[in-house]
Amino acid sequence: MTADQGPNDRETARALSRAARGVALDVDEATALLHARGEDLETLLGLASAVRDRGLQGAGRPGVITYSRKVFIPLTRLCRDRCHYCTFATDPASLRRAGHSMFLSPDEVLAIARDGAALGCKEALFTLGDRPEDRWPAAREWLDAHGYDDTLSYVRAMAVRVLEETGLLPHLNPGVMSWEELARLKPVAPSMGMMLETSSRRLFETPGEPHFGSPDKDPDVRLRVLADAGRQAVPFTTGILVGIGETPRERVESILDIRRVAREHGHVQEVIVQNFRAKPDTAMRDDDDLPLDDYLATIAVTRLLLGPRMRVQAPPNLTDVAEVVRLLRAGVDDWGGVSPLTPDHVNPERPWPHLDDLARLTAEAGFELRERLTAHPEYVLRPDPWLDPRVRQHVAALAGPDGLAVEGRDPVGLRWQQPDEYGDGYAAFAAANSGGRTDLHATVDTTGRTGDRRSDFDEVYGDWSAIGEHATDIAARATAAGSSAVEHLDGDVRAGLALAADDPAALAHPDNAALAVALMSCDGPALDALARIADDVRRDTVGDDVTFVVTRNINFTNVCYTGCRFCAFAQRRTDADAFTLSLPEVGDRVVEAWDVGCTEICMQGGIHPDLPGTAYFDLAREVKRRAPDIHLHAFSPMEVVNGATRSGMSIREWLVAAKESGLDSIPGTAAEILDDDVRWVLTKGKLPTAAWVDVITTAHDVGIPSSSTMMYGHVDNPAHWVAHLALLREVQERTGGFTEFVALPFIHHNAPVYLAGVARPGSTRRDDRAVHAMARLMLHGAIDHIQCSWVKLGTEGVVTMLQGGCDDIGGTLMEETISRMAGSQHGSRKSVEELEGLAAAAGRPARQRSTAYAEVTLERRAAARRVALPLDAIAAPSL
Repeated sequence: MTADQGPNDRETARALSRAARGVALDVDEATALLHARGEDLETLLGLASAVRDRGLQGAGRPGVITYSRKVFIPLTRLCRDRCHYCTFATDPASLRRAGHSMFLSPDEVLAIARDGAALGCKEALFTLGDRPEDRWPAAREWLDAHGYDDTLSYVRAMAVRVLEETGLLPHLNPGVMSWEELARLKPVAPSMGMMLETSSRRLFETPGEPHFGSPDKDPDVRLRVLADAGRQAVPFTTGILVGIGETPRERVESILDIRRVAREHGHVQEVIVQNFRAKPDTAMRDDDDLPLDDYLATIAVTRLLLGPRMRVQAPPNLTDVAEVVRLLRAGVDDWGGVSPLTPDHVNPERPWPHLDDLARLTAEAGFELRERLTAHPEYVLRPDPWLDPRVRQHVAALAGPDGLAVEGRDPVGLRWQQPDEYGDGYAAFAAANSGGRTDLHATVDTTGRTGDRRSDFDEVYGDWSAIGEHATDIAARATAAGSSAVEHLDGDVRAGLALAADDPAALAHPDNAALAVALMSCDGPALDALARIADDVRRDTVGDDVTFVVTRNINFTNVCYTGCRFCAFAQRRTDADAFTLSLPEVGDRVVEAWDVGCTEICMQGGIHPDLPGTAYFDLAREVKRRAPDIHLHAFSPMEVVNGATRSGMSIREWLVAAKESGLDSIPGTAAEILDDDVRWVLTKGKLPTAAWVDVITTAHDVGIPSSSTMMYGHVDNPAHWVAHLALLREVQERTGGFTEFVALPFIHHNAPVYLAGVARPGSTRRDDRAVHAMARLMLHGAIDHIQCSWVKLGTEGVVTMLQGGCDDIGGTLMEETISRMAGSQHGSRKSVEELEGLAAAAGRPARQRSTAYAEVTLERRAAARRVALPLDAIAAPSL
């Protein structure tokens, strides 16, 4: 079967046979099933019903079809897109003629929500056009006049008002959103949604097709939003719009695209299969409605492709009442939102069925109709990390023990939990999350995990088979991209070495990427020559001193729900190894560090779901209160984003406030590899490359310097290392804010991505030598200091790196939890004498430095030598 012709009967019969045996269907087989008619269609519907029933049985609610009782809030009907089938979007002149404003006013929003609450609704569906201010000056003027930066800011504000004044749960459909915008909206809504509609580029790029001229209908953009919602752990609704001109194969490909993202992140709570209905006054008014058999086959194929655990929804108002039962036969298990009050503003010509009629029709098909909330039961019953703490009380007030809605319970407005809800900020937060400890100086057992996996290993990281496939694709692309270069490797290495000796910084130029990759891949005598050149450049740049800082690491909590797949540090709050330090405990550690000569506190923590965004400021103030002259190097870019999001501040505003609270510099961690494909495998894409760069450059711009890092040796390859270093150099040339570069070999032993068989077992010594040497060369003239990590490399490794371009060995640490919990065997603290010994082993002198690589006072240097480290006498527990 080709893309231009339908299947023959034999192909359809074969696809049905494979589906009946539970065999995974490929694109051609699924496309063949879309053509099933007559007896074949009935067989297909029966298979889909059986898969649906198996899923309901597994979910603990056999025979239950769900719906959400909602009101529809059309916040604005202005939109920057021009979809050919849409009657929802309009223009400012039409709104004025009808006596309407550009946006619903807050009073109008609340009137709809209150009327819905009085009728027992529990969902407030916010629907609106995409970014109307980008197209319509009248929209921009309205937002400016009412004090909102953009449409999404107004959406956020109205969602809070609805939560507080009515108790309805917002479900937000504002269209295309960025990663940061999803983070801004998650605290005000238990769920969000955006229809994929189709992943056909043909319908987007071809003049005359329905999505041509609509920038937000770019399939790549919409799939990115879908993935970003997963990265933010947002329970998300998506779906396909069927019958707008897509081919059967394009229809199947769209379903498979949704399946891929859903498997990667586990956040897609339902998939809508919506049939096209022609509407007057649209460009597609003369197109035929989707035939019923075509629609039924599409629903059934969607059910087979997505499997029993996915909720599949069909809007009941877009099908004639007499045919609704057939939708259940096709595998539907959810009717979506149904309103007893407001019309379907997107399909105003199709009224909702009366809920009594819908319950009767559902019962006639042998099912029970039950009300659910905006977030499906799987996310309600397991709120971490899916529901933001600020909306959990609103959800809990309406949810029963099965995660469905308590029918007949009317919503009541509840205060939306502001980020400073804990009153005293971090202090109250820590008291609530310390496991009931009242002795603030009691020993906290942070020596490491008692098992090799956190308790939710099989849930939090996503579908490992999909992750493995993604990692395999990365490796395959790297092999394909490098196949031609391998033939000329010797020549490229010779040319690369010549360039390194003559103009090392030129290796970071895009035109020399092939030479840089060849050098990053070299071994034997070539690698020895590379290391010698790097060490010569090091000597000419910073001299022979090996520098180090006397610092103490403080990890204030290891509770984290980000789900990074390389991290063995993170715990759930209920895990035996979870800890959260109180504010006095943090302060005591600072005083102890100052007393033994530390000049720096390096402080980071997990992304605790209950941590207020302003709590980071409390931590900074406590550090400076207890030791005013100590340098605070704290809060990774991921923590910065978390703090800004939770406090409702911009990144810039949050960083300025943190600086005013005592923050001196930030660690450039959370970089991993600055390639979004690799980052997805490692971190579920927790912080896209662009967002990491934005945080770092903003920090530099407000006067907060940072380190820069790269974690390598997992699913990456030399081309990724070269691109990462080149990007760091580009940032440094713009800002000048990086103090050093730190290469971090991947510690694999307890890392989930390794335990699952996806990542390789860390870097080799060849990798280590190449990365450190190339960092010295590619960053020459931009970042002077190249640091190697004794925690990750050990004594022998550090000595080797010091002979190949490195000039810094980090710090004393005193406490180091992250690498050790990942399986590092090289200890968690070093004395000044031990660090000097490392330098001596490399034949070099050692010198204590400050965080900014300045000289340290004689008093501080003397204090660091008064106490012999390891600090067994310190009251703090061994971290």
